[in-house]
Amino acid sequence: MKRRSSIASRLITAVLLVEIASAVLVILLAWGYERHTHFRSFDVMLRGRADSVLGAVQDAEDVGDNVMLDLADLHVPSEDVYEVWDGRGHLLGRSSNWLGSAQIHSPGANGFFHSEIGPHRYRLLRLAGTRIVDPGEKGGGHLRFVTILYGSPTDHVWRSIYGAVEFYAIGMLVLVLTTGPLIAWVLHRGLAPLRELADLAARVSADSWSFDPPASARETSELAPLTHTLETVLQRLERSFKQQRTFISDAAHELKTAVAVVKSSLQLTGMKPRTSEEYQAGNQRALADTERIEELVAKMLILARFENTATASQPPLAPSSAELNQCIARTLSDLETAAAVRQVSLVLCTMPTGPCTVPLTPDDCSLVLSNLLLNAIQHSPPQTQVEIHLAIQGNFAQLTIRDFGEGIDPADLPHVFERFYRADPSRARTTGGTGLGLAICKAAIEKAGGTITLSSNPGKGTTAAICLPCSDDSSRN
Repeated sequence: MKRRSSIASRLITAVLLVEIASAVLVILLAWGYERHTHFRSFDVMLRGRADSVLGAVQDAEDVGDNVMLDLADLHVPSEDVYEVWDGRGHLLGRSSNWLGSAQIHSPGANGFFHSEIGPHRYRLLRLAGTRIVDPGEKGGGHLRFVTILYGSPTDHVWRSIYGAVEFYAIGMLVLVLTTGPLIAWVLHRGLAPLRELADLAARVSADSWSFDPPASARETSELAPLTHTLETVLQRLERSFKQQRTFISDAAHELKTAVAVVKSSLQLTGMKPRTSEEYQAGNQRALADTERIEELVAKMLILARFENTATASQPPLAPSSAELNQCIARTLSDLETAAAVRQVSLVLCTMPTGPCTVPLTPDDCSLVLSNLLLNAIQHSPPQTQVEIHLAIQGNFAQLTIRDFGEGIDPADLPHVFERFYRADPSRARTTGGTGLGLAICKAAIEKAGGTITLSSNPGKGTTAAICLPCSDDSSRN
């Protein structure tokens, strides 16, 4: 079983790693800063002591006007080392703890450098200076060059640097150990709305759709989109479950009623001896009721086929495509007899000159048109007409079917596309309706990426408006 990862754990780990990296960076910066500061002060001190040694170089008061190192007034720390050379390379003097010039005295530029003298590490300064002998003589006296090498141990400097760095390191360690639990607590509190949202979502089931997200989830910018998405998805699922239950309940009721009618017809026929003509009439009634059951089951299967087909993207125009104008002409021809029986005229008012290709199979296109036209015919009084208009607007085909019948009550209009819904149930036996025709039309058109709407004016008629995407060739006609 794959181990689940925790967002809180990952966030805490990431923050702690950032803190540790920051602490290491601060310690490194502190080490560099302390080293620079301490050695800068040390160098100033070292130069001052070297200058004091230079000041101890005096006139030797000899015939050659040489210089000498006067140690009487020279006071330097006992651990420091020095030596003084004149311009001719003669040693003028050195400290008592000097361990040999070969170790540290070598020609080179003036400045600071490090060297080891015995067990200690020293920082030394090579300083070139001048002294004037007999400045009162003519010409301003004699200029003599002096080289001073002065050094002091750096052990105490490094101890100070390491002490300061240690202080920073301990401080950062205490900071990480203190803020770690605090960060974990803050993140735990911060993720509380997410846990509440998950707990509420987990309680949703097919029997309980109650989902009221907490205010903390709605007011959190990161959780607000998730909250809205969960609400929307659950509402759709609830609506889908209710429609499914309603469909099953209505289908069971319709089938039970139809089977009961067949059973009643057969029982009535067998209640007493009858003539062959009466038996034949009873069989005809049972056959008609059986055909009605067959029609109902067929329409239920058609509706299920449409609703189970993915509608996320528009179906391709080929090969699942149909010429809408040809389907209209063919359907009008098929329904001509039914319209004549009702004394209703089918009038094709407008039609584009070129082909109009829509993303419906020819059978589905004919099914939608026949359902809508049969509805219009059945609800039109004699000596009236049903008008059909087809036009292309941009990349869409606009089909309108209008009758001049009794219309639909405004209270029933929002429900006409619901399955098994009938505004007048008593008409079902006379018209043969199952309450699935408009639901099938809506499912087929929406599967093709289109829309269908019904508008009605009671006593003046009903208009069905269909909008379907059409191919580029159709839109250019």
